[in-house]
Amino acid sequence: MTKRIALVSTLLLLVIVAWGLLYLVPGARAQGAARVAYIDVQRILARSSAGVAAREELEKDKAKMQKDIDVKKADVEKLRDELEKKGALLSAGARSEKQETLERKIRDLRRLVDDYRIELERKEQGLLQKVLVDISGVVERVGKQRGFLMIVEKRGGGILYGAPEADLTDEIIKAYDQEAGKGKR
Repeated sequence: MTKRIALVSTLLLLVIVAWGLLYLVPGARAQGAARVAYIDVQRILARSSAGVAAREELEKDKAKMQKDIDVKKADVEKLRDELEKKGALLSAGARSEKQETLERKIRDLRRLVDDYRIELERKEQGLLQKVLVDISGVVERVGKQRGFLMIVEKRGGGILYGAPEADLTDEIIKAYDQEAGKGKR
């Protein structure tokens, strides 16, 4: 979560700097309205082929981890039920040993859940970072081709309103998917 906050803060800082540069670029104010566009990175991640593939990969990993957790959870539940049903029949030492085993398995399960959560977050960050790096090159190319002075991110850029004609998101998705398709051949 802190990485996302840092990313948003960085994007916001870049937007502020970019708007400041707008007034320093020779002729930018003289041209009248500067050509500025925006993109919605979340929509690109949700709709681009690479974003969808990354999400599917994460879902597969998550399902595999959940299956592992469910097996361990069933083991804990079985031991808990056994202790509840047969606990009164066991000797004090055997009951204490089973109780310690149950507590250890519960701790192990909690650690496993935490480890898997951290691992998924790392994988998500890595996959999203790769897509974002790839997108930045496409955004730069499209921005130069279309003659934009600046392209900002819709959410991180603090845009409260954006005219639909200034939204390049679908164009970026199309260009990104075409570039990714060429790389697979």
